[in-house]
Amino acid sequence: MDRPVTAAELFDAIGSAYEDVFGRAPAVDKAVRHLLDTLPPSSRVLDIGSGTGRPVAEDLSSAGHRVTGLDVSSVMIDLAREQVPAATFVHADVREWTSPPESWDAVCAFFPFLQMPRKDTEAVLADIARWLVPGGLFALVTVPRDAEEVPAEFFGRTFLETSFSPDDLVRRVGAAGLEVTGTHSELFTADEPGTPPEEHLLITARRPG
Repeated sequence: MDRPVTAAELFDAIGSAYEDVFGRAPAVDKAVRHLLDTLPPSSRVLDIGSGTGRPVAEDLSSAGHRVTGLDVSSVMIDLAREQVPAATFVHADVREWTSPPESWDAVCAFFPFLQMPRKDTEAVLADIARWLVPGGLFALVTVPRDAEEVPAEFFGRTFLETSFSPDDLVRRVGAAGLEVTGTHSELFTADEPGTPPEEHLLITARRPG
């Protein structure tokens, strides 16, 4: 293939290997623990870029929350449905998906924005602010860097990566109508020989009200 792969193509090809290599990234674990400690029982949680369903949808649904996962990869959706039958998984691109206002108690977005143009990320953040109930929680994890549609390699395939510097992303979350309640950054090294460590940034926020 002489062009960068799309997100769907990339994760269809990676499949279960993603879970094997990335496992439980500490920043994601920290975000999930925050939700588990804060959410009321049986909360409605939207997991954008739900992947294999583990650990996010599995941990939240095991705690009794009503989880819906979205993913652009049909392979990931099939894996998640098999591994986490207590949750609901929808094969969809969040940019083309819609939800009624104030329909979610929490929204997770762990790494899906890395393959979206910045304008799309801003639009989805604004959607999330509308979809959350007043006081609803938002948790985002990404690899922060000042890059837009830069060729990058992941599992031996080239894709176009877009991200933001930490301060810029915090500002954009706030501009979408969400109140940032905390940030946390740490280095993570995937369980794959020769993989350099990368920074993971966690941003927690809430819809005011």
